[in-house]
Amino acid sequence: MKNLNINRLFWTLFLSVFAIISLSSCRDDSSDDSKAGPPVIEKITGSLDGEGKPVDLTPITQAQANNTVIIHGSGFKTLQHVYFNGTESAFNPNFVTDNVIVVNINESTPYANASNKLKLVTAFGEVVYDFTVAPPSPEISSYNSINAQAGETFKIYGKYFLNPEVKVGTATATIVSSTLTEIVATMPANANDKYVSVTTISGTSTAAQAVGSALYDDEIQGDAGHWTWSGTPIVTDFADDTFQGKKAMKIAFGGWDGADFKFNSRNVSQYKAFRIRVKSTVDNSSASLKMVFGGWAFQIVKPVTTGWTYIEIPFSEIGNPTTFDQITFQESGNFGGNTLLIDDMGFVLK
Repeated sequence: MKNLNINRLFWTLFLSVFAIISLSSCRDDSSDDSKAGPPVIEKITGSLDGEGKPVDLTPITQAQANNTVIIHGSGFKTLQHVYFNGTESAFNPNFVTDNVIVVNINESTPYANASNKLKLVTAFGEVVYDFTVAPPSPEISSYNSINAQAGETFKIYGKYFLNPEVKVGTATATIVSSTLTEIVATMPANANDKYVSVTTISGTSTAAQAVGSALYDDEIQGDAGHWTWSGTPIVTDFADDTFQGKKAMKIAFGGWDGADFKFNSRNVSQYKAFRIRVKSTVDNSSASLKMVFGGWAFQIVKPVTTGWTYIEIPFSEIGNPTTFDQITFQESGNFGGNTLLIDDMGFVLK
């Protein structure tokens, strides 16, 4: 009943505002339709917000697909078709007057390599108007190499990369190539410990990992040796299931088996925590992973699931190290062993 009342209030507000807009822009509709000409578009505005508050009548030049807009002008009474970028959007005749059209942009409307035109067709003609259907805000799913150095190329994976701009911190990265789902760019100078961001006409998305912060990013960074206690090989280029980039590590542990990783010593005073993504291939409530730091001085056990589990361990819990050169993993589920996937291993910037 509560949801019904909220929906009823929303549509009451919507129809009220629609009526106000229609009346405020009302013109003499008594003219002879036989003398009517093509429709005229004066402006486009946004519709009601998510709380049902009155619409902002400030003109807009773009909107995302599946959003509602209000078209203002004249000659709309015999409206037959509404097209955005050549794709028709259905309209409710009850939300059309001679001066106002309320229409929801078809969610399938293309935004890449599009005309950026709105076309209205009435019984007395048509009009074409400049209007951009924007993609959703960009989304970064991953990028690599996270440790790319100045002048090296790196790839950004995600969605909605329409005419993107890439920045690392405040520096602009040169784009080598781009599609809607992948960008190849060149890392600018002084990029370490900066965040990568992608900006389009629809907004900005920032990657979760800082440049230079990886211990594993499709390959072990600064590898000084890695092995399992049982001698089972560690797969470092597992491509069937990943979280970051295109590869992950796969380790088949026996019961209470372990794996040692040694790295070239690096200064980590600019970081505040160790991070890792772990995924269990066994669906068991006791599945867990022990992580050992500081030559067994600090032992931390975390549960893992069959989904990618994010683990972040503050440096305050492992002795506040200023350098880092090793970590040990031990399967500690106590049910005969487990195969774990490991990805996105590195550090969290302060």
